[in-house]
Amino acid sequence: MANNRKFRNDLYPVRDITDIRDMLSSSARLYGDDPALLIKKNQGEKFTPVSYDQLKQDVDALGTALVSLGLKGCHIGLIGETRYQWILSDLAVVCGTGVLSPLDKDLPVEELNNMFNRAHMSAVIYSGKVEGRILEAIRREHQLKYIISMDSAEHVGKRLSLSKLLEEGREMLRNGNRDFVDAEIDPEAMAYLLFTSGTTGFAKGVMLSHKNIATNTVKMARYFHINRREVSLSVLPIHHTYEHTCDIMASLYQGGTVALCEGLKHIFSDMREVKASLMMGVPLIYEMMYKRIWKQAEKNQRTEKLKIHMDFVRRHENMDTGVRRLLFNKDVHAALGGNMRCMVSGAAAIDPDIVEFFNTVGIKMIQGYGMTESSPLITLNRDRYHKNGSVGQAMFGSRVKIDDPDEDGIGEVLTRSESVMLGYYEDELNTAAAFKDGWLRTGDYGYLDDEGFLYLTGRKKNVIITKNGKNVFPEEVEFYLMKSPYISEVIVSGDEDGRGDLVVTAHIVPDMAEITEAFGELDTEGLNKIFKEVVNCTNDQMPSYKRIRRVEIRREEFRKTSTHKIRRNAETLKAPEGSECFEA
Repeated sequence: MANNRKFRNDLYPVRDITDIRDMLSSSARLYGDDPALLIKKNQGEKFTPVSYDQLKQDVDALGTALVSLGLKGCHIGLIGETRYQWILSDLAVVCGTGVLSPLDKDLPVEELNNMFNRAHMSAVIYSGKVEGRILEAIRREHQLKYIISMDSAEHVGKRLSLSKLLEEGREMLRNGNRDFVDAEIDPEAMAYLLFTSGTTGFAKGVMLSHKNIATNTVKMARYFHINRREVSLSVLPIHHTYEHTCDIMASLYQGGTVALCEGLKHIFSDMREVKASLMMGVPLIYEMMYKRIWKQAEKNQRTEKLKIHMDFVRRHENMDTGVRRLLFNKDVHAALGGNMRCMVSGAAAIDPDIVEFFNTVGIKMIQGYGMTESSPLITLNRDRYHKNGSVGQAMFGSRVKIDDPDEDGIGEVLTRSESVMLGYYEDELNTAAAFKDGWLRTGDYGYLDDEGFLYLTGRKKNVIITKNGKNVFPEEVEFYLMKSPYISEVIVSGDEDGRGDLVVTAHIVPDMAEITEAFGELDTEGLNKIFKEVVNCTNDQMPSYKRIRRVEIRREEFRKTSTHKIRRNAETLKAPEGSECFEA
């Protein structure tokens, strides 16, 4: 596969854009009738295309209607599943109406009401699936002038119909209303107000400008090329900046096509239908795909043949991608729709073995790294030159440095770029704490190699500091534990030992299906015996100060965010009833 050092300094050509509306307008001029999106109007139907021209016309119509409601300059919420109306509403708000607050569709009623008030929202656009919680939330004190349904056919009082607003906006445009299309865009002003994941009262409001998002989109395009009309399958929650910038905006900017996946259980069938060649995902999704491929190979009695082919490719590392794809077509490519070219992993650390596997079989997999506060990308591997264990190099025009590195070069990752947030909304204290001499603190520990590739070692707030001053990164210990097929999920934490020191504790969720298949039905003693062996094997691979001293076996999955990351907090670590603990 193309991973040649000669490409290490090569950048793809890009076009300059000043803001998101400039991006949408120029893409409509360049790509016109090409499909911008592939959508399903109803569950179970075939995908249908929405052209760049149609998207731009719909954005202008909805934006015109929103401005006519008196929402110019207002804060507007957006909540629901990934669908065309979400992308349309997003662009219609930021391209000339006001400030958009994307919200997690799984937020409870109390937190929804809290967000409405904290963000000073004047309206919220929502899907029918969350209408019950929206109506419950607005029964409490709020400042909303309108609620706008993606699914209602008619206006009813302050509950408006998005489809009706589209009709009204088109009519206003035909009559010469240009309040929206001629609206002045300030690239430096806040366009998005995004709340970080957290409990009510602690979620911080990240303020991002048009310039933040636009520069991040263009920077990504310099490193990662999307071919015109190439199809990306959108599988992540759309309210997150990773999906929003790196998939939706990046594809629309480069002339690609985004197919909106119906849900995680439809990934494989949707891949086949749209012939997807790109995907932005998180480790959990790729781990699921990886395990499914090996399970299918085992079922078809092709495991040994798959291993032999992989060993052969590794011995001929310059083998052409096309040859690799032919060699692994039956075991891998057919399962992924037959057209998958490249997959990007972000949001959390991924097992380098999985990255190496997909690259070996002829599907390029690269890692990137970012955070909401940086719109989000900070570093990215180039699609033509990458390192499997790294999250890439600083984006073009961005800077990354390691603050206060230890003897191994590990310290907190700091970044500086035009993509860094304006600050936290109405929160000067946390804004000041987020920066050090103008550099954004990421809260992540890592180190740089001699080519500027960044390697992450763990979250600063998760580090376990032992009594003798040694730092233990839980993520590293978790990585070794997850090598076991008998572990479904794990969190490693530092627990008090009663003598003023912290002991490394592994909180393990067993993969009972794998265990039962391998050992049959086991009692508690048999289960504990398995994990004592797993922990002993893990401890043998690490220095003594990192050794796991305590193990908790639990029968419930950990609480997760909407991007399937485990929530690492005291509530999550609280042992559920029926958990078993033992000393390792």
